[in-house]
Amino acid sequence: MKGAGGTSGGMGQFFIGLVMICGGFYMLLNAIKVTSSFGFSSHLYQLGGFGFTSGMVMIPFMFGVGIMFYNAKNILGWLLTFGSLVALIFGVISSIHFRFSYMSAFDLIVILVLSVGGLGLFLRSLKVIEKRYPES
Repeated sequence: MKGAGGTSGGMGQFFIGLVMICGGFYMLLNAIKVTSSFGFSSHLYQLGGFGFTSGMVMIPFMFGVGIMFYNAKNILGWLLTFGSLVALIFGVISSIHFRFSYMSAFDLIVILVLSVGGLGLFLRSLKVIEKRYPES
């Protein structure tokens, strides 16, 4: 019977490593706090001394939608609509801030051991294990 990945590696190592990786990365991602500065009168983009707010990005969107409803074949309406949506999405994503929450050294060590140790076990289970027989 073949082991993990069709090799002679151990199935137990494969699943233990996979559980360790999942647990470690869950703990790591759970420790990251996500905040955003997107809100009322916040600047999405800064061009020179002038800042574009989210409301300013919606003005071309409204004109684009109006043009599209008036004449769906007008390329300017499509460009204004989807260009504004793309600018809004990029602006929101670029305003996201990631922060690592407070944790003890023990918590960090547990996260690192689970993540990296699990990755090591997982990869070792995919390696071919040579069987050595005693010489007679």
